[in-house]
Amino acid sequence: QVQLVESGGGLVQAGGSLRLSCAASGRIFSKHAMGWFRQAPGKEREFVAAINWSGGSTSYADSVKGRFTISRDNAKNTVYLQMNSLKPEDTAVYYCAAASALWSFGSPGRIDYWGTGTLVTVSS
Repeated sequence: QVQLVESGGGLVQAGGSLRLSCAASGRIFSKHAMGWFRQAPGKEREFVAAINWSGGSTSYADSVKGRFTISRDNAKNTVYLQMNSLKPEDTAVYYCAAASALWSFGSPGRIDYWGTGTLVTVSS
């Protein structure tokens, strides 16, 4: 069993930055691809970014490319999402996720584990 706990959300002005962290328990963290989804009010959960188990491959949604960076520290069982140049449309609850492979992040239905989410609010 893997438990995921997010932190780092909050209120920020447009153009600002935040860094989300996701701490994972369980020995299998290093064997899982990790990533982030987000869900805005009234909208479906959408993919944001993912990273494979070694950190050598990453994937991003077009809407965040060039602004967000995902990274991981397997020694600390933690994955990060650095978010720069934030926009009001980035406002959402951000969920940490773990899956068996990077391609699994193509659909929320293929995710093995979810965190409980952290709220990011970007004011204009």
